[in-house]
Amino acid sequence: MSARTARTRLLAATTVALAALALTACDNGKGVRDEGPSAASNSSSSSSSSSQPTGSTADGGTEAKPAGETGGSTAVPKSTATPGTNTTGSSGGSGSAGKNGGGTTTTRNPACNGANTKTTATEVSRPLNHMLLSVTNTGAKNCDLTGYPIARFGEAQSVPPVAESTHPQAVVTLAPGESGYAGVLLSAADGSGDNGYTAKTLVVGFAKGRSATPALPAKGVYVDAKLSVTYWQQSLDDALAY
Repeated sequence: MSARTARTRLLAATTVALAALALTACDNGKGVRDEGPSAASNSSSSSSSSSQPTGSTADGGTEAKPAGETGGSTAVPKSTATPGTNTTGSSGGSGSAGKNGGGTTTTRNPACNGANTKTTATEVSRPLNHMLLSVTNTGAKNCDLTGYPIARFGEAQSVPPVAESTHPQAVVTLAPGESGYAGVLLSAADGSGDNGYTAKTLVVGFAKGRSATPALPAKGVYVDAKLSVTYWQQSLDDALAY
């Protein structure tokens, strides 16, 4: 047998052996598959799904869990307020008397005070233990009577407080010859007030400008710890309603 014939037979035998091995691998159900691209795609999809937060929708919105789920939370609604808008703020306005130092405020007219008005103090029979302060515009122009009287009786080191419930709805404006009023509670009607004394002089200060010194009755007036005043009022009845 020649060498060429031997090589041919050897190649044929090798081919047969390789084919047999391939058939054996397929028959045992463990053949090798190229799953590279498919596996990578599945892995990427799984990773994307697992990275998405629980309770979130695909478009980025927040989805509240139904009530009763363990660990669930209710989504917080977004604010509907317009940026830069204070929804709880209150707007200021003119027309109401201020409260500091007798009540300072910005007004359209000059302030009523001791220089352009005349102030009188009158005891009244009703209500009991009350006095009426009257301020009359003696000038040629309107003036605004703001706040409340800063009343100092006798040698008192302090002035009486104002009854906040008497705050007027608008600034009291006095035309020439017109009057504004304030009520004064001198003492407790039932005698329960402490530190009582008789005052024979009175100085009335205003929110702005010169003070006034209205005359008191010759016998003076009795005041105690219940002493208080109202805000200036346009109406006499309002001043004595306290």
